[in-house]
Formats: sequence, structure tokens, C-alpha cells
Amino acid sequence: MTLGVLKPEIKNIVAQHSLTIDERLHKICEILEANVSYYNWVGFYFKNGDKQELKLGPYVGEPTDHIIIPFGKGICGQVAVSNQNFVVPDVSAQDNYIACSITVKAEIVIPIFVNGQNVGQIDIDSNTPDPFTEADERFLEFVCKEVATLLS
Repeated sequence: MTLGVLKPEIKNIVAQHSLTIDERLHKICEILEANVSYYNWVGFYFKNGDKQELKLGPYVGEPTDHIIIPFGKGICGQVAVSNQNFVVPDVSAQDNYIACSITVKAEIVIPIFVNGQNVGQIDIDSNTPDPFTEADERFLEFVCKEVATLLS
């Protein structure tokens, strides 16, 4: 399946105003995890108020102990500071990586911007080594722009 096929589904979920924001975010996680074979954990982290930390939002996958991530720590914490996409083909090669599961081989994190501010991110772990392509980056940027419309 090409990632572009999922774009109308993402738009449809975002437009479901009868659902709460968290319910819509969870549905997005479910769609991505169910339809992209190498997306093994899909979740959102958001800036925790005025604190310099991220707080776990809706997700699908194995439970994680990483409910709060300080800015600068791990891949997600680095994206909170850099405001840049971060694609990690091999998590074992990263010095500043927070291990969630021994099965995770790769990670991609894309920031979510509302009015030019980094308010959160989508985080995807894969049990497949080096699975993420530029197509994943562009698709997840699309997802983050759609999610931003819920948060603005």
C-alpha cells in the first residue's frame, strides 16, 4: 500500500467533530499502525504546558514507561529542541536514544507546528531496520499538518 492512499482516511478522521481530539488522534494512530507494516508503535507527544518536557498523548502499540520526556532527551526530546524531522535508521547507533523496547530497530519523529510553534510530534518506532524513506517523512508531515488543524 502506498502511503498516499491513507491521506483521505486521515482527513476523514480529523473531520469527525463528534469525537474528542484525543479520540481522533488515537484513530490516526490505529490507521497508521494497522496499514503500514513497519509502523510498530505509533504515538503522539505534546509539550507539557510551560514545562520543558513532552507528555505522552494517544498511542497504539506496546505500553511505554516514557510518559514524560525532558526536552533534549532521546529522539523525541531532541526534536522538541531542534524543530526538525529526525529519522533514525538504527537506534543502537544513537548515543541519546531512550530504549522503549528491545525489539525497536528504527524510529522517526516529525514535529507538529501550530502558528509556527512546535507543540508536539508524532513518534513511530519500527521493529524493521532502516525502513523509513523520504515518502514516510513527507506523508507524516502531511499527518502533522492535519493534526495541527485540531490543535489551533
